[in-house]
Amino acid sequence: MNDGAVSYEVGAVARLSGVTVRTLHHYDQIGLLRPSDRTSAGYRRYDERDLERLQRILFYRELGFDLDRIKHLVDDGATGGLAHLRAQHRLLRDRIARLEHMVGAVEKAMEANTMGISLTPEEKLEVFGDFDPNAHAAEAQERWGDTDAYRESERRVATYRKEDWARQKAEGAAVNERLARALASGLPADDPQAMDAAEAHRRMIGEWFYPCSFEMHLGLAEMYISDPRFTANYEKVAPGLAQYVHDAIVANSKR
Repeated sequence: MNDGAVSYEVGAVARLSGVTVRTLHHYDQIGLLRPSDRTSAGYRRYDERDLERLQRILFYRELGFDLDRIKHLVDDGATGGLAHLRAQHRLLRDRIARLEHMVGAVEKAMEANTMGISLTPEEKLEVFGDFDPNAHAAEAQERWGDTDAYRESERRVATYRKEDWARQKAEGAAVNERLARALASGLPADDPQAMDAAEAHRRMIGEWFYPCSFEMHLGLAEMYISDPRFTANYEKVAPGLAQYVHDAIVANSKR
């Protein structure tokens, strides 16, 4: 090592890097990170290049690579410092994307658990497919989470099982079909048939989730056209249905 060059003893490197002295000794033994110098007494001394290599090692270790693979990566003479950083950046972005996906899945599981949906994954897939049984309740929590209506919803759904959710899904589909038929027939949204279907929709929510007043129903109607998630659910049934359901609910609330 050149005179005057900065070097660090193993304990200092351990403190700086957050790894143990024992780990550094192991890295030395397997040839993953050999110190550039030793004192006359045989103590390890690490220079700046050693610390840079250690940083790369720790990046790859954090990403889940085994030590053999890490050694191959950091020993690759064709890969410079910037190339390592770019590779690490790409891997980190990929990992972030995977973690964000996992966070989303955990949040959905938390929501389902909060709402008391105690189905197995196979049962959920069988009953709902890609339909979200918590959609109305989740939005109700945002708007009315501290109300008696929402607490009543929590109490009810905590008792539901597979057959209950299957029946609720069938009833919801039947109401949507009534609304879609009215739309396809060219009936205006304030036609009695359309308003009766809207009223059936309100009563269904009241039966299954929480007492749905006309005011709450109007709030849901607004979400059906302002929230793309809700709009998409209705547009799958029939193009233009989201707006039609909204208008039928508004008309029903006025009669």
